[in-house]
Amino acid sequence: MKNPSKRTLQLITKAKKYYLPIYKQREAIFDHGKGARIWDIDGNDYIDFGSGIAVNGLGHSDPDLVKTLTAQTKKLWHTSNVFYTEPPILLAETLVKLSGFAKHVFFCNSGAEANEAAIKLARKYAADSGRPLERREIITFTGSFHGRTLTTVTATAQPKYHAGFEPLPPGFVYCPFNDEQALEKLVSDKTCAIMLEPIQGEGGITPAKPGFLNHIRKLCDKYDALMILDEIQCGMGRTGKLFAFHHEPDVKPDIVTLAKGLGGGFPIGAMLAAEKCADTLQFGSHGTTFGGNPMATAVAGAVLKKLNSKTLMRAVEQRGKEMRQALEQINGKFSLFKEIRGKGLMIGAELNQSFQGKAAEITEAARKGSLLILQAGPDVLRIMPPLTVTATEMKEGIKRLNKALATYLET
Repeated sequence: MKNPSKRTLQLITKAKKYYLPIYKQREAIFDHGKGARIWDIDGNDYIDFGSGIAVNGLGHSDPDLVKTLTAQTKKLWHTSNVFYTEPPILLAETLVKLSGFAKHVFFCNSGAEANEAAIKLARKYAADSGRPLERREIITFTGSFHGRTLTTVTATAQPKYHAGFEPLPPGFVYCPFNDEQALEKLVSDKTCAIMLEPIQGEGGITPAKPGFLNHIRKLCDKYDALMILDEIQCGMGRTGKLFAFHHEPDVKPDIVTLAKGLGGGFPIGAMLAAEKCADTLQFGSHGTTFGGNPMATAVAGAVLKKLNSKTLMRAVEQRGKEMRQALEQINGKFSLFKEIRGKGLMIGAELNQSFQGKAAEITEAARKGSLLILQAGPDVLRIMPPLTVTATEMKEGIKRLNKALATYLET
């Protein structure tokens, strides 16, 4: 890899001068990409095993998405939700049909907004049912991540995200993840919703154990609480099924939130609601200026058309198995990992005790070795290549990871 050019360093200096310092960005300026490869302005190429945090599910510069977006930019960008346009209507129809549970859809711009809408819907459903304020609690789980708004960060049961933003909105109760007994002690007639990720993303790529979603469904039915599934990171084919909850076919949630992979790189979020609560939010109770704009929904429609493929989903499962096998081989060589977990192409490799807290160092070592990987907390490497990653791209990425780790461990 070439050293950063003068132009790269100048741009990074400007970024540090003008940006709020809320990110620890790597010293590269990315310029263009194709498939699972991306290039910086200095001409260095990288294999992308991060997909923009599970966003670029179809890789970079997918020709069908480029064609769809280009065509829509020449027609109509924005009208506001006072008027109908065709792309969001067709996208809503497709999401309802493919979800297998939903009746209505609300479009927004991000995952945090989708979760905010879900929380509002749950509270409004409780209010419409005549529940007093003390019976509108929402249970979430330790290790979760639901967004950065003040309410969704409160729903996120990780204290590190709360610090300094108090007073936090009331009405959230935290439960250990995958712990049925603890949940049964917490759920009561005060509970209006239980909210979780079928696979926790920022919490370390930790899947709900088999049967856990079904257990939650039964508790929600018992206490007339809504079951909210946050599939912002684990949805849209990432696990080898279009929706992660489809791995438990008997489970029918009341609300599912989507973003990230839904737009294939174009910003969009969505909340899907089942018949039970689909008519809760009425005129004037919620809204968004840009949500459901024709450009975002046109692209998302093209993404869904490609993701709704049994061939692609089988490939995701197969590539995921191959990736985990490759990581096991790497572990046999370097003894880095305590556990390798996940589903499909959503994989977490938890570092063993000798490398605790080193995830950021290792991801940067990988970048210097021309491979992009992510972390999920200080102790987990997060591997999420495009769902369309080819065998050649994956082989090259694994080769670069081996080399980068060898270099890192030598220093």
